[in-house]
Amino acid sequence: MDSNALRRVLVPLALAQFICSFAGSNMNVMINDISRDLDTTVQGVQLAITIFLLVMAALMIPGGKLTDRYGRKRCLTAGLAVYGLGAVLSAFAPGLPVLIVGNSILEGIGTALLIPPVYILATMLFTGVTSRARAFGVINGMAGIGAATGPLIGGLITTVLSWRVAFLFQALVVVVIFVLSRKHVRDPRPPDPSRPFDVRGAVLSSAGLVLIVSGVLAADDDLWLMLGLIAAGALTLVWFFHSVRAKERAGVEPLLSTELFRSRTSNLGLVTQNVQWLVLMGISFVVSAYLQVVRGYNAIETGLILTAATAGVLLASLSAERLARRHAQRSLVLSGFAVTITGIALFLGLLAVSPQVWTFLPGLFLIGLGIGAMLTPSVNVVQSSFPDALQGEISGLSRSVSNLGSSLGAAIAGTILVAGITRAPEHSYALALVVLALIALGGMVAAAFLPRTTPVQAR
Repeated sequence: MDSNALRRVLVPLALAQFICSFAGSNMNVMINDISRDLDTTVQGVQLAITIFLLVMAALMIPGGKLTDRYGRKRCLTAGLAVYGLGAVLSAFAPGLPVLIVGNSILEGIGTALLIPPVYILATMLFTGVTSRARAFGVINGMAGIGAATGPLIGGLITTVLSWRVAFLFQALVVVVIFVLSRKHVRDPRPPDPSRPFDVRGAVLSSAGLVLIVSGVLAADDDLWLMLGLIAAGALTLVWFFHSVRAKERAGVEPLLSTELFRSRTSNLGLVTQNVQWLVLMGISFVVSAYLQVVRGYNAIETGLILTAATAGVLLASLSAERLARRHAQRSLVLSGFAVTITGIALFLGLLAVSPQVWTFLPGLFLIGLGIGAMLTPSVNVVQSSFPDALQGEISGLSRSVSNLGSSLGAAIAGTILVAGITRAPEHSYALALVVLALIALGGMVAAAFLPRTTPVQAR
């Protein structure tokens, strides 16, 4: 496939990642409008956001595995159809239950079907570290931009028109992706209908992830319930891995191959991916809520302020290929975490000095720059650790780990905000950011153990 054809393929793939990331963050600036319009609470809207992220995380592994059996393009198309249906249903939701069905369930399922093919196709079609860095730079750049501009675009649409139109906007973008993918995307490998699908493994892996995140969500209500749910989730995942090993010993193909966990480099890369998305979504939720609840800014004002983070993500993503040529993947991930932590500290420091709007911008820019710089190398490290035959499985696992991070970011941040740990409500927002900075530090420690690889020249 020539370079022009590859560029045309990249457009629908990047747009698909953009709209899914957009959906995960744009509701943050609609919290007040949705809760008022649907006669529900802020916690109810937060629950819808968290369920959407949770459904994605829980179903990414099965979604990645289905690409082998039904084909990457077919799964991409099916995901777009389900996602689009969910967006339209959300736009006309009369109450919170219907919104949860449309946004949280259908859009979550659609995302789990369409995102694994995006990364599998990029890995198969773009070869070499720098070539993949270019592709992943565009795709992950659109992921970061979608997450960062979700509040701005969503805020603009909500303020000028209605939050319902924001869901119609998502449906429109899905139609564009559908048309472009039908025209330009070709599956490099034929599907294999004879490939078995591990139903029990899919149920166990999904249930384990759901229980763990549900436990985090229960932290502000009942400590014992939280511990019980997390323990149940951990035990369910242990059962899942026992089932995987048993199937492999019996010569039956499981949902995930244990070979995926034998690569130390990939395992460390997965940890960094999880932390990156946890921090990004956690900060987006905390800052959006702070600007609206404490400062009283409307949706569009909140979105405009968060544009500083978008600018950082965009700048870093546009430099992904050049950075991959000049620096080791490990160095980029380490630097990204360091810049992100510095951005959080700067945000809190300037906020304590002055109440002016400009004090938000430098810290948010550094946060976006740091996260944008490490999204691409982390994905590249993981995807490039395995041959094409395992791309369906590792892509599903990779996206599941990333979306689990997004779910945990929103859950942890939301739990701290409503738990009333501090006497002054506004101090809860600062505490949430400090916790996210400590988690980012943990990600930085994991990145330090990545191998010192030598950058590969562009092909």
